[in-house]
Formats: sequence, structure tokens, C-alpha cells
Amino acid sequence: KADWLDGKWSGLKKIDKENYQRGKTSIEKSVFKELGDTITKVPNNFNAHKTVLRMIRNKKETLTKGEGIDWATAEALAFGSLVSEGFSVRLSGQDSKRGTFSQRHSAIVDQETEERFYPLYNISPNNLEFGTHKIGGKRQLSQKTSFEVIDSMLSEYAVLGYEYGYSLAEPNCLTLWEAQFGDFVNGAQIMIDQFISSGEKKWLRMSGLVMLLPHGYEGQGPEHSSARLERFLQACAEENWIIANCSTPANYFHILRRQMHRDFRKPLVIMTPKSLLRNKLAVSKIDDFTNGSSFHRILYDDAETNKEIKLNEDLKIKRVIICSGKVYYDLYQRRNEKNSRDIYILRLEQFYPFPTKSMMSELDRFKNAKIIWCQEEPKNQGGWSFVEPILEWTLNQIKHKTKRAIYSGRPASASPATGLAKQHLAQQESLVNDALGN
Repeated sequence: KADWLDGKWSGLKKIDKENYQRGKTSIEKSVFKELGDTITKVPNNFNAHKTVLRMIRNKKETLTKGEGIDWATAEALAFGSLVSEGFSVRLSGQDSKRGTFSQRHSAIVDQETEERFYPLYNISPNNLEFGTHKIGGKRQLSQKTSFEVIDSMLSEYAVLGYEYGYSLAEPNCLTLWEAQFGDFVNGAQIMIDQFISSGEKKWLRMSGLVMLLPHGYEGQGPEHSSARLERFLQACAEENWIIANCSTPANYFHILRRQMHRDFRKPLVIMTPKSLLRNKLAVSKIDDFTNGSSFHRILYDDAETNKEIKLNEDLKIKRVIICSGKVYYDLYQRRNEKNSRDIYILRLEQFYPFPTKSMMSELDRFKNAKIIWCQEEPKNQGGWSFVEPILEWTLNQIKHKTKRAIYSGRPASASPATGLAKQHLAQQESLVNDALGN
């Protein structure tokens, strides 16, 4: 028997590839409420910045209403709920306390004394009635728990290497490293290739390390657009890690909690958003966090529930657009503006391990539709090269009318993105119209 699952790793197991573990990641409404109260409470006489106070008031309002919950709030709920259950949470990265896009504010600074207040420090297993948690089906006494956030130095190679080592030593700590922009992960490529992607296969060492890589084409140029999704997908094999690109705050909440609520550990690479942090469409409601909710590897078209437009019945759908991440909202808004009822937009939230059975089930609904893959990245980058053969196999398995998916996105490019805002907008307009058949 290998000794790699002894000590702190006892109770954890090797992955059972035949049985998918969704993980019990929803929380009770009472816990949701108490967490909401805690993360929106600032001490009396604490001189927080007025903009931060306004953000906190808005956060409190959305949590009280139970709707309009944004990305940063969902993240704080995920962190807080794990700490309340006896796990630890450790986040490092460049400017990670504030958040690169001023969205997180896990440390609130007194504008007069420079004292720092951390709302998540006020969460413990005691005040939320959690004294134990389950690991590998066994109920264990809680260890000392903590929330830790560190503004780390500008050396991705060194910092990511340290956090990888930390994740090996502390399997019951949600260990996260955040790149300031996803592109900055380039500096840590040796750690990714040598250790994170292959460590379990080479040395029988599991890791639950999470890499948060801001990714999205916003017209900010080649060094601030792409986390190089294609590099991670090329290294996928033997279920060595998880690659995801979530489009809703609730799905992000659940995938973070799933890291701890499975009886095995795998590295998780998430393409995290930039503009979606404040997009009014990219929000979730209380039921998405409670009532037995969980992470969805594939997400449906919001028109099915929001009723903004009434889509045609499945057999009358002419185009199914499969996409991932931010581009979904561009497609969704344009489709609704044109009242195109014969177009269905499907979101792939987890690239790897690819949810083949779920995809077969979804595509089988639309027997008469063209199948489009739409992405913001150039054709030689992003997810296209990875998903194309899988989609072809899937379509042939269900004997679909369409045998191969059609590509819609930017043309192949040596650079991840253009540096010209005008050209960026023209490209974005073109790929959205192309995907919708306009």
C-alpha cells in the first residue's frame, strides 16, 4: 500500500473514474443568511473608503433580496462556507486582497489608520454550528481553521511553486493562486508542465491546488486577454486535472466547494472573468446556492427560464451554438435583440474531464440543428482544437444530422489578441454575427 494517502491524506482516495462525484456543495438557507450578514459587516468607527462601503451596502442588499448575487459575493460565500465547515482557505496572488479588478476587498483598509479588517476572519465552525466535516465518508473533528489572503510578489514561478507545495502538505485547505491577468501564468509554465499537470502520474502525489486565471477578450491587448486555455487543454490526459470556464457566480461557488467535498484531490484551472464581474446578466439567486444545487458542467440557455424570448420547440431549433465563458452573454443579448427564436445557446462550463454523456443528451434534443462552436480566441488557440474531435464523436454517436461542428471565432493568429480597440470591436462583432448566422 502506497503511503501517499496516510497522515493528513488519510480518508482520501484515488479517483473512481466510473462514478462521477458531483459533491454535496449546496448550503442551507440559514447558513447563507448568516454568512451574508458576516461578510457585509464593518466595525463601528472603521473609516472604510466610501466606494468600498457602497459596494458592501450593495452586496448586503442583494444577499437580503436573494437575487442579483455577483461573482465576488459568490466567491466570499464559498470561502466563508468552507471555513464554517472546518476547512481552511488560502489565497495568494498579485493584489489578491483587493482583487485585480477591485471586486474582492477581502481586506478592508481604514483610510486614516491603515488598519486592515478581514470580514472572513469572523467566521468559524463555532458560530455557524459546524464542528465537524466529512472526508472520505468519515466524520472527523474539525482541525484549526483559517482564512488567509496574501498579496504575493511578482514572481509567478516562485509563488505558484510554493502554493503547489502547500497543497501537497494541506489537503484540507482550499489553496488558490490568482494571476493578476491570466497571461501572467506564462512565467510559471515550468511549474505547470513539470509538477502540477503530471505530479500524480509521475510521483503519486495528488494536489487540490486551484489556479484562478483572469481570461476574456476586452480589447486590452495581447498581454491582457488570454490565459492560454489551449495550453492547459493540450496537457489533459488520464483525468490529471480539471479545466473550467464558469459563466455564473453560483457555478463558480459550487466548483470551489467541490474541490473540498470530494474524496479525492485534483488541480483545478479556472478561466475567471473580468467584465463579467460586474455584468448585470452574470448574476445568481439564493436558490442557486441552496436547496441541493450543485455545479453544472453544461449550462442551459437562460431563455428557458428567464422567458425574455420564447424559443421554438427543440425540433424547430435551427442552430445550436456551443460556447464557454463571456462570449455567451454577447451571443445571448444579440440573439434576444433580433428575437431569433430558432437559436439555442449552450454553455460548456467544464472542458476537462469533458462531460460527454451530458453533451450527448443535450445535443440529442436538437435533431435538425446546425451545431456551431463559438469562441473569442483565435482559431489556433482557445478550446476549438480540443473540442472539435470530441464534438464530432458525440454527434456521430447520437446519429445527429450534423456530423461536425462549425467554427465561429477569430482567425488563427500568432498573437493572442490585437492591440487596437477598433479592430477588437470589429472582430467581436464579426464572430457574434457569424455564430448567429447573420
